[in-house]
Amino acid sequence: MTRAARISGITLMTLLAWQALVTGFALPRFILPGPGLVLEMLWTSRALLAEHALVTTVEVLLGLVLGGILGFASAILLAASPPARSVLRPILVFSQAVPVFALAPILTLWLGYGLWSKIAMALLIIYFPITSAFFDALMRTPTGWLELSRMMNASPARTLWHIRVPAALPGFASGLRLAAVYAPIGAIIGEWVGASRGLGYLMLLANGRAKIDLMFAALIVLAILTLILHAAVDAACRRLWQS
Repeated sequence: MTRAARISGITLMTLLAWQALVTGFALPRFILPGPGLVLEMLWTSRALLAEHALVTTVEVLLGLVLGGILGFASAILLAASPPARSVLRPILVFSQAVPVFALAPILTLWLGYGLWSKIAMALLIIYFPITSAFFDALMRTPTGWLELSRMMNASPARTLWHIRVPAALPGFASGLRLAAVYAPIGAIIGEWVGASRGLGYLMLLANGRAKIDLMFAALIVLAILTLILHAAVDAACRRLWQS
């Protein structure tokens, strides 16, 4: 069975189970609309959904790029400098003790209701997974490779850039794959706290007006965007590391 066939089969089974739940329990549309109503809303409101999806996509992509660059640089610094590791690593761990979601109102206050507060939320959520995955991979460089570099009198800098970093790139790729899933969460939370555009804002607006079918339509668009982003990052990583 091909991948497309599996995805189609799972989608069909999900829709049937959804419709059976709505019909079997006679759920009103303001509690759980049927898949037909949501699909109809997806079509009739496609322009509105596309407009808000574009805003969220920009926020997520910028957050992912900035988070990837910052996480890469931070992991390199931690791996290359034991003093920096002893100071910064406890701070990174402690930062995870503060719920990132609780920082959204503060970021909105500092950065305003525009794109940057949402980008900052996405960056904060993905920064630790990328840094942690890449740093762990840097510290697990095969011992034989390091011994070979010492035998060839390679400097620590050359060992880092020519041996440890290439060996750790699959770990960096794993961090990016996780970030592709987490980044939309940060953007949506930022939009919930304060925004005038984006899928998160549209979901809040639809919920306040009891347009639950529109809220589900926005949620489906967000899920599709997340899946596409994850697949694109995964394909890019596979292509880069295999080339």
